Parts: sequence; structure tokens; C-alpha cells
Amino acid sequence: MKIILEEADIKRILARITHEIVERNKGIKDLAIIGIKRRGDLLAKRIVQRIKELEGKEVPIGALDITLYRDDLQLVAEAPIIEGTEIPFDVTNKIIILVDDVLYTGRTIRAAIEEILDFGRPKMIQLAVLIDRGHRELPIQADYVGKKITTAPNEIVDVHIKELDDKDLVFIHKFPKKRKVKVKKTRIKIARGTKPKIEQLTIGDER
Repeated sequence: MKIILEEADIKRILARITHEIVERNKGIKDLAIIGIKRRGDLLAKRIVQRIKELEGKEVPIGALDITLYRDDLQLVAEAPIIEGTEIPFDVTNKIIILVDDVLYTGRTIRAAIEEILDFGRPKMIQLAVLIDRGHRELPIQADYVGKKITTAPNEIVDVHIKELDDKDLVFIHKFPKKRKVKVKKTRIKIARGTKPKIEQLTIGDER
């Protein structure tokens, strides 16, 4: 295991990214933050808190579950769990800051953008990530990057966030040895207390 970032490093990076977001957008007018579950949304909450400390105002925040928008849904776990998407504001004409922990192939971000566009037409979508590990498969780049690292395809970048994992830490380790697995049909589970995504969409008269 190789440690990339520790708690103090993550704190400094989020402070820098927050300043860059406010500076680039000349304030927080029309700004909204959306994090990708299950750790991008936690990083997004920290950025919102830092914006409040800087500007004295809160910006709208939402969270995306991109499970149903994945292009490899049939290849993931036998019963992927849908935790639900919460976007309690109108994204139309907003500058959306999309937040994720690790940028890798770009496919997660593609799915997230597609889902956001189902809610409306933002003025702009910008991407902020804690780690950019390369190996892109789609032409997607981040506007705000905490740290760029060089990784091998057989390595895993693990991000631990205190709110979920009891500590802030980013480290790299190798894939475990491959083992033969049986391909099973994909089933969808809805997390307890979560409404299906379709119930959260409101379709207007015009889009």
C-alpha cells in the first residue's frame, strides 16, 4: 500500500479547489454543487461549507446516484444498490460544479452529466476531482484537480473519507489476483428509505 494523501493534505486541497471555484466564476452567483455518491457527495459538502466560510452564503447542493446511467450496468455487482439522487433545486441556468473523488476512465462523469441533463439545462458544468489518475477512455478532463498521479492499470486508488470511513486517506494498492466468477443476471435493489429515481424527476412543459 502506498499512501498518496493524508488528512491534512485533503484539507489543503479542498481549500485550494474552493478558492479556485470562487475565483474562476467571479463569485457564487448561479453556482450549485453536485457530488457523485458515495464519496464525491461528501467532498461536495465540505466544499459548500468552505464557500460559506469565504462568501458568507450557502450555495445549493445535490447528490447523484449514477447507477442506472452506467454503460456497464450488466457487468457490475449481481444486485447493485440504488441509493437515490437528490437535487432539490432547478439546475436550469445554473453553473454546476460536479464533484467526484477519483477521475479515471471518464465513464462515471459521462453518466453523471447525462443524469444532470435529465433535470434541466445548466448554463455550464465544471468538474472538480480530488485525484486524477489518468487512463481516460472518454475525452473528459477536470477543471479543478486536487492531485494528478501516475498509476498502472492493475492498481486501485482508494479514497477514504472520514464521514464514511472514519478517516481521511488516499492510497494505492494492487488488484487482488483474478479468480473465475460466474456471470449472473443483474438485479436492482433500492436502498431502504430511498425513492426510485424516476419518482424524483419533474418534467416541465418545455425542455
